[in-house]
Amino acid sequence: MEQVLHLFSKAVCSAIDGTRAQRELIPHALHDLIKLATRPVYLTKIAYDWCSMIYENRQSLGDWEGLLLISLEIGFRHLDPQDWYTAATLTHTEHHLEMVDVIFKTQKSEAIADLLHAWTTSVTPAHRLLGTCTEHLVGLHNIVPFSSRLRRLVIRSVELIGYKGFEGVGVERFTGLLDNLRVTEKDMDNQSEWGQLLLGTLQTSEDALCLSHWYWRLLVELAIPLWLWLRGEIAYNPQIITFLAEAQEWKKLECWVGIVWMVWPPGADGIAAEDLDRLMPLLFRQRPGAFRKLEKWMERWSQEAGEGTPELFQRTCKQAYETAQRDAP
Repeated sequence: MEQVLHLFSKAVCSAIDGTRAQRELIPHALHDLIKLATRPVYLTKIAYDWCSMIYENRQSLGDWEGLLLISLEIGFRHLDPQDWYTAATLTHTEHHLEMVDVIFKTQKSEAIADLLHAWTTSVTPAHRLLGTCTEHLVGLHNIVPFSSRLRRLVIRSVELIGYKGFEGVGVERFTGLLDNLRVTEKDMDNQSEWGQLLLGTLQTSEDALCLSHWYWRLLVELAIPLWLWLRGEIAYNPQIITFLAEAQEWKKLECWVGIVWMVWPPGADGIAAEDLDRLMPLLFRQRPGAFRKLEKWMERWSQEAGEGTPELFQRTCKQAYETAQRDAP
């Protein structure tokens, strides 16, 4: 089958460079491939190579945009984003890079999913090409409905790009995309990357605090097993806890206090310890149930860390709770 497809691909490439009559046969030949019940991995590779050649020769082709869409469909529409074992080793060219505007402007969700699948394949993720998609991705949910396949591939694209890759599009637009996706732990290929992405996003500016409570709670769940890894990646930002308190974002503050205790456990002194001593009584007055919730999170964290619940945490929580009870109206 691979030999047959190799010969077929040579014929298609010759037709692209050939006479007008030969080029007119290309759409018919490609449409027949869509009907194949099974498509070998090799077909994905050659269909992706066609995309580059079609774009390079677009001025001599009639409906070259249609040919691009058909080629992407042949190569990727049948693939399951969850199944990494069917991934092909792809060669990414400058012509593939230049396709991004064309595909996104079609506003066809599955065609966009085809392109993202090509660029996020586990064998050869095209990090540089994905970096050109950020402007398109942050506004995508306002243009096309997200099928389950497109949503999965957008989530993978965001993971591969990382929070720093979205700095140029603005925090508010990026957090809007995240809120629309409502990512869960099951959606992630690499939970460590998502932990760093969320933590890094929240630390970028005050605007990032508008990210919905969904992600603050998700970050707690990621921090419980990943605390040691996250601790070495991002430094503690004392402004966040103050911003949350001033904005009276008590549910988010509850999550952030838990994250601080896990990722940057305060010593007897230091900025984090001062912040927690000052704001935990206020948090417990507003959300009395936060006391027990923090205890449960820290119990789980302690089990992951293989040690008992820190004595400083127990003492600080008890004092803060007693202060909150005493100062309650």
